[in-house]
Amino acid sequence: MSAGGRYRVRPGGRLVGRLRVPGDKSISHRALMLGAVAEGVTVIDGFLEGADCLATLRALRALGVEIEGPAGGRVTVHGVGLHGLRPPTAALDLGNSGTSMRLLAGLLAGQAFPVTLTGDASLSRRPMRRITEPLAAMGARIETTAAGTAPLRLAGGARLHGIDYDLPVASAQIKSCLLLAGLYAHGHTCVREPAPTRDHTERMLAGLGHAPARAGGRICVEGGARLHGRAIDVPADLSSAAFFLVGASIAPGSDLRLEHVGVNPTRTGVIEILRRMGADIEILNPREAGGEPVADLRVRAAPLRGIAIGPELVPLAIDEFPAVFVAAACAEGETVLTGAEELRVKESDRIQVMAEGLQALGVAARPTADGIVIRGGTPGGGTVDSHGDHRIAMAFAIAALRAAGPVTVTDTSNVETSFPGFPAAAAGVGLGIVAERGGDPAAEARE
Repeated sequence: MSAGGRYRVRPGGRLVGRLRVPGDKSISHRALMLGAVAEGVTVIDGFLEGADCLATLRALRALGVEIEGPAGGRVTVHGVGLHGLRPPTAALDLGNSGTSMRLLAGLLAGQAFPVTLTGDASLSRRPMRRITEPLAAMGARIETTAAGTAPLRLAGGARLHGIDYDLPVASAQIKSCLLLAGLYAHGHTCVREPAPTRDHTERMLAGLGHAPARAGGRICVEGGARLHGRAIDVPADLSSAAFFLVGASIAPGSDLRLEHVGVNPTRTGVIEILRRMGADIEILNPREAGGEPVADLRVRAAPLRGIAIGPELVPLAIDEFPAVFVAAACAEGETVLTGAEELRVKESDRIQVMAEGLQALGVAARPTADGIVIRGGTPGGGTVDSHGDHRIAMAFAIAALRAAGPVTVTDTSNVETSFPGFPAAAAGVGLGIVAERGGDPAAEARE
């Protein structure tokens, strides 16, 4: 999605009521991909109709997969089996979606035909050697730019073989890429994680009839198995809920219930971090949906305090740190994050961009090589450039709940990648937000 758009957010207010945020982005991507190479029909409910997941959907259609929808969060995928994908007529443009590019590279590494994966300017700066090198070790023929970035060119016709690979960083995208490639490899493909990462791929493979073997931090998948289509219920995305967990925590008088949220234990680092800071978060009505644990989350305003966040929590909250940084900016004392170098190679350099945005609001924030130091207080008003990063844009919109003056967030169009309708959803529970496109008000909230 092109750059542009801005949010104007009034200071103060509280978050009250009930909200179901859009479906989980990570699970939506994987349901499409695995449903496409399964045999039979996979019906996905709760699908995230955001730009990133739609990029995956369009790519799979270009590969010959019949997909109905999305309509009201439902997508029906008519699987073609492991070897039923067809050569596309052009390069697959994946927009801003790193998940699409990294996971599809694994799925396509063992195909008989060549394919090129491209993306927008932001995606074309993100590191890809972390997947292309282990894929090459499996026998894939894959090229990048001299800088190790997209476009990725897969020559096709490669005979893949299983490898035993130690991940250099804890990354669910790298792990999932190699497990998907392992479906096409001779023998076993095993991945060792230095720390637990989200396990949606493993859970979904099990649900489709091909459970990976696990032993400690080692996950192995056998090549050549058949997957079988099934119904998949996508829970609400905890990464999207995180903005409201923080907003209700920092805004006095807030009492908000977030419904049907995925609480996979490999994703709940943000809840643990906020609770350590003093947040009042209840996990209600725990249950299972589509092989994933879900629950309702009730969050009420509470005084927060700064804490040390160590490397062990980073993989469990990697996408939620922009929201966590806003909580730290409103907490008493100092919050110190370490071991989070991975944040520098997301949709933006999230450490640097968040530090600059907090500084623009008068918050003492000092970036470090692998994290940030934030001294809490009361943010002021001001203008923040999100640099086209959807999570940073939403984080600073929520920060206005405790700001001393109005907050303007620029370059907000990419919020549609993960949270379509964010301004309306936030307005519905109490945030005073106006979304503007091209300078003209497009939506207005709670005057």
